[in-house]
Amino acid sequence: MRFSLDQLQMFVQAAQSGSFSAAARKLGKTQSTVSVAIGNLEADLGVELFDRSARSPVLTATGQKMLLQAEAVLERCLTLQANADCLSQVVEPHLSIVIETPYGPLMPALREFEQAFPYVDLLIRHPLSGDASELVARGEAVLGIAFSQPGYPQELEFQQLGKLIMLHVCHPDHPLAQLDSVTFDDLHVHRRLAFSAHANKLPSSEYLRSTQLWQAENYLALLEMVRAGLGWATLPRQLIQRELAKGELVELQLGAYPHTDWLIGVDLLWARQRVMGKAERWLKERLLRQKVYEVDRRGQSTTW
Repeated sequence: MRFSLDQLQMFVQAAQSGSFSAAARKLGKTQSTVSVAIGNLEADLGVELFDRSARSPVLTATGQKMLLQAEAVLERCLTLQANADCLSQVVEPHLSIVIETPYGPLMPALREFEQAFPYVDLLIRHPLSGDASELVARGEAVLGIAFSQPGYPQELEFQQLGKLIMLHVCHPDHPLAQLDSVTFDDLHVHRRLAFSAHANKLPSSEYLRSTQLWQAENYLALLEMVRAGLGWATLPRQLIQRELAKGELVELQLGAYPHTDWLIGVDLLWARQRVMGKAERWLKERLLRQKVYEVDRRGQSTTW
């Protein structure tokens, strides 16, 4: 490469400032330095960038096209430097978290993380094993966001971020959908579709027994199974609002709880002994301030 970044910077500044002297003041250089640098750049590129016949230099047609290219090169250089600065401050280049809850309430925190650490790669894992806490305990994820469960592994710490609503649903053509009020006995005689990590762990789930049980390791699989009419399931309301609005799913009205939403806590999990990097600590502290909630059937927030 015959030209330098300094030459490109002086060329761009001269074009933006309208004169070589103004560019020199902006850059803290002499006018002659800027003039010589641009002249050398023209010689290196073999093109005329400025028409100097007027009192102040004016970009030629070629100069206008080259200006766009020069600005793009300088922008890439600034990005490269910012990336290097970020990594030189002992900021980890990537981190992984595991999320088993609906993502919507967490997006504000992730948007802020993107602004604070634009060059840190983020891997969002789904608990294919069916348990977010296991991935955090094994060190395969730094943080976990999961529905509350009793008896986390001893090596984990947690804090509740809020509560979300779970609904019992089925396909509109399912026999349970024809009932105005559903008893636990009604549920027991039809196939239950359950998230394997929570089949018997969520509060009050002991009432949701069934003579037939199919399990899946993620909620999206359960959603498709319910839409196919394979059984009834308990799913996060935030995950199925669109399907409910379109009439693709029907909420089952439990006679035992006619006026109460089933609220399940959402916890943030992390390993007690892990020494976190800068970005990991930032994301943990930001998530701890995150209020996870939705509005219940009475118009009140599920989290205060």
